[in-house]
Amino acid sequence: MLGVLSVAEGIVKAQEAGLDLVEVSPNAEPPVCKILDYGKLKYELQKKASEAKKKQKTVDVKEIKVRPGIEEHDYGVKIKAARKFLGKEDKVKVTLRFRGREMAYKDTAAKLLDRIRDDLADLSKVEFEPKMEGRQMIMILAYDKTAAERVAREKAEAEKEALRNTPAEPEAEEASAPEDAKDAG
Repeated sequence: MLGVLSVAEGIVKAQEAGLDLVEVSPNAEPPVCKILDYGKLKYELQKKASEAKKKQKTVDVKEIKVRPGIEEHDYGVKIKAARKFLGKEDKVKVTLRFRGREMAYKDTAAKLLDRIRDDLADLSKVEFEPKMEGRQMIMILAYDKTAAERVAREKAEAEKEALRNTPAEPEAEEASAPEDAKDAG
């Protein structure tokens, strides 16, 4: 803390210390400067920026293409792929493409997209409602952390309940049954 100095005095003091005069806050009255190694400051700022970049998650948009007349097994495969994408916290773009006379069955296609939305409701939320764009209907689903946590909790509770309802010693009954058969014989 050297107090208020002129620019020339600040430069002289920095040169005496073998460092640089760096303006830290130019909008303050008077502007605030520090005497430090500018190369080191620049390096530290670059390092902080790269650390912040490493920590951030990039969200990819994966696409699932379906047709109005999709068969049950194919539908299951598409849902499984969508679950995998949502599990990695990516967004899923569901594209329902119409060909030829299929355009007459938009209501059936809307029901299909509703079914997809309902089947993936435990992992996702609708980010972009189904909408017609030319000869295709598009819907975008995004990973919903709260829904996924709720489903995981419910699943864990169901497993605990199933363990409580199982008989205590079913193996002991089975072991005694062959002995009775031996005695009879």
